[in-house]
Amino acid sequence: MGVLEGIRILELARVAPAELPGMMLADMGADVLKIDTPLERPQDSDERRRAAFVYVNRNKRSLALNLKSPEGQAIFRQLASSADIIVEGFRPGVMKRLGADYETIRELNPRIVYCSLSGFGQSGPYRDLPAHDLNYLSLAGILDLIGEPDRKPQIPLNLVADYAGASMHGALGIMLALFARERTGQGQHVDVSYLDSSVALLAATPNMRFFWSDNLVPRRGAGFLGGGFPYYAVYETSEGRYLTIACVEPRLWENFCRAIDRPDFVRFSIGPDEFVRAPDGDEVRAREEIQAIIRTKTRDEWWAILTQADIAVAKVYDTVEMVSDAQVRAREMVIDVAHPEHGVVRQFGIPIKLSTTQGSVRRGAPFCGEHTEAVLRELGKSVAQIADLRSRRVVG
Repeated sequence: MGVLEGIRILELARVAPAELPGMMLADMGADVLKIDTPLERPQDSDERRRAAFVYVNRNKRSLALNLKSPEGQAIFRQLASSADIIVEGFRPGVMKRLGADYETIRELNPRIVYCSLSGFGQSGPYRDLPAHDLNYLSLAGILDLIGEPDRKPQIPLNLVADYAGASMHGALGIMLALFARERTGQGQHVDVSYLDSSVALLAATPNMRFFWSDNLVPRRGAGFLGGGFPYYAVYETSEGRYLTIACVEPRLWENFCRAIDRPDFVRFSIGPDEFVRAPDGDEVRAREEIQAIIRTKTRDEWWAILTQADIAVAKVYDTVEMVSDAQVRAREMVIDVAHPEHGVVRQFGIPIKLSTTQGSVRRGAPFCGEHTEAVLRELGKSVAQIADLRSRRVVG
């Protein structure tokens, strides 16, 4: 039995970061009904095949509903009156225009936990601006810190603002609001901003401590996590592949220096002033000498040597190698999901491991409107009424 079995969620989202919180809760047993717009998700055969592999929509059902029509809005409010959670990912103001904003729904259902994920939140001067992950990272001061000091910032994958930021904070905010409801009996509005959550993640980095305490401004390529110091760097191997060395602890760095037969490099262990400064000339030369040593063997040869010496080391995998890795497989992070139309669909597994109420993948991602009839029947609609709604494009 999933820990969230019996919890009913309505999801209105068109981008994956706003869909991920619902999937995380669905994996833990919640009944997540995705509200799709009938004409918004193409349903040709190729799109249907690709939709089956969409990780963030698994374990959900789909109701195709025209929320621009008064009847569609009435159906949504009927669903919302008995729901536990609503997750929406539109710009501020959109849900109000659809008659489905928090204030409206709260009048129908005071216990509702209503989570809004938006770029800049429900308040502030940027509230109505469009933006994406790259923009949030820029404004959060994160992008300026990624890359080498003499080059422009490097664009990372959209894992920070979109997923580690908004998605994870959204899921956590929902669970906190549910916990509060158990104590008070009242729901509340969970306002999650992609920018806010990015700023919060940056605040967790070590070098920001010194910005607040000593007014030392972090710089790109500087600091012990910037990649310039020899103990925390990416090294190329003989066949052009890469290893990462992350020996921040002096003990691990000493082990590494012994393993490459350069005990004289132990003196380049992390120091108290390296949270914000750039490496000096000796440290740069040490890193270059280590690079020359690492180029004498293959990546897998170094892996075999260094993992036996208690060193923080890892191979830089491509995607094919990652999904085949023994640790990833042992943790069931690659799974096969049965799909009624496309057979076995491979996806990533559930990262949160609970000992007694573990999550499960019960179904793949739904097609747009796959569960429309079933949901309407649950609301007491007759076959004739459903056919009439379809004919007038209230539902799809």
